[in-house]
Amino acid sequence: MNNKLYLSDNDKKLAGVCGGLAEYFGMDSTLVRLIWVILTLFAGLSILFYLAAWLIIPRKHLSSDKIW
Repeated sequence: MNNKLYLSDNDKKLAGVCGGLAEYFGMDSTLVRLIWVILTLFAGLSILFYLAAWLIIPRKHLSSDKIW
């Protein structure tokens, strides 16, 4: 498997973390967001994990953005 985890540029509401996770795991982004909201309501630490993921997961650089 040669998949890499990136923040989603196409499917994002805030930062693209849930959209990126959905693309990586081949899931529907709505389901990932729903799971994230449920975890936030019951665990509370999900907000910190979201912020950490936002800072750690890189943005995808499209090949059309390259100068060369």
